[in-house]
Amino acid sequence: MFKSLSLKVIIFGFIFTFFSSFGQSFFLGLFNSSIRETLSITHGQFGSIYASATLLSSFLLIWVGKKIDDINIFRFALYVTLLLAFSCFFFSKISSIVFLFIAVFLMRFSGQGLMSHTATTTISRFFTKSRGKALSIGWFGLSTAEFILPVLIVYLLTLTAWQNIWLSISVLILFFLPFISFALIKNLNFDSREDVNDQNFVEKEIKNWTRVEVLKDYRFYIVCLNMLAMPWIATGVFVYQSYITESKEWGEFVIAQSFMAYSILSVITLLGSGFLIDKFTSRKLLIFMNIPLLISMLVLFYLDISISAFIFLGLIGISNGLANVLGSSTWAEIYGVKYIGSIKALTTALMVFSTAFGTALFGLLIDKGFTIENIAFIGAVYIMISLVLLLIFRKTIVPIRLPN
Repeated sequence: MFKSLSLKVIIFGFIFTFFSSFGQSFFLGLFNSSIRETLSITHGQFGSIYASATLLSSFLLIWVGKKIDDINIFRFALYVTLLLAFSCFFFSKISSIVFLFIAVFLMRFSGQGLMSHTATTTISRFFTKSRGKALSIGWFGLSTAEFILPVLIVYLLTLTAWQNIWLSISVLILFFLPFISFALIKNLNFDSREDVNDQNFVEKEIKNWTRVEVLKDYRFYIVCLNMLAMPWIATGVFVYQSYITESKEWGEFVIAQSFMAYSILSVITLLGSGFLIDKFTSRKLLIFMNIPLLISMLVLFYLDISISAFIFLGLIGISNGLANVLGSSTWAEIYGVKYIGSIKALTTALMVFSTAFGTALFGLLIDKGFTIENIAFIGAVYIMISLVLLLIFRKTIVPIRLPN
């Protein structure tokens, strides 16, 4: 299916999404208790610092991320790798609230932001016919990390201090990623494209939009409303899972098992969505992306029995699998790949911003006395509004063809 350079780009994407996990909420959350104990801070203080640092990283990502359109891919990946290694080293030195803010900012910026941005932009630009499959395999790196790292970190925390873990991660990144990047993408340039040996496949010339043009296009905001539902709702659910568990009286053991349903269905959907995108296009699948997420909100609103935890998180997993691939391929389909780095920097920044928004909104509503059912209703209303708008304008969300 993939040959030579194509395979190398896939492996590069897989590795970079895997290592982006060090800046993802699921990974940083594993050190929540240890850090709060070290600094003697509350859940609320940690959440506020986390949200504000994430917000700052999203703003900076808009400017830095677009540089991937101007700098050789390997050089850009090398800079990102070195920044991630430094960020992990700095995280191991947290000794105050100020250091915590800087450390979280660096990890969210370099890990969640730039690592995933580099991986998905490289794949989206290089692939045409097989873009969907390539992105699904590339994003499988993050799914693999979500499966492996929580158990590994929990075990390591019983053996050593959390600071030593972060120091080890920094060393691993520094001595592994630069060399693997050189081996995989040293020959990749802006004009590199996959070798398509299919006489029936004709790549149609479409307009390549600049970021300024995209910001003036109303379709961008309609698609964004749908793209941002998953990040802010899922992040809120993950960060405040203990509150949900207590409210529903599910028990910690049930919610832990339910995350297996989330992971399994997310991976299955992730891998399957790539083939569907290449067959039907991202634009046609976009309308289905948030339907499982909408149903999950209804499950959270209406059901309290233990089995509903599995259904709830399983449905979120399905939407997550679709969102990971569609969140990268859709923009390339509509706006072309010439300026995809600049456009993806913007959309990735908005995604990071939405995770901060979700954390803050859930916390604010909980502090104001909203029940989890109230919050689920708000989430459902948001999804329904975005889906209705997408349904109304779906026929306009197509690329502009250039004359032959």
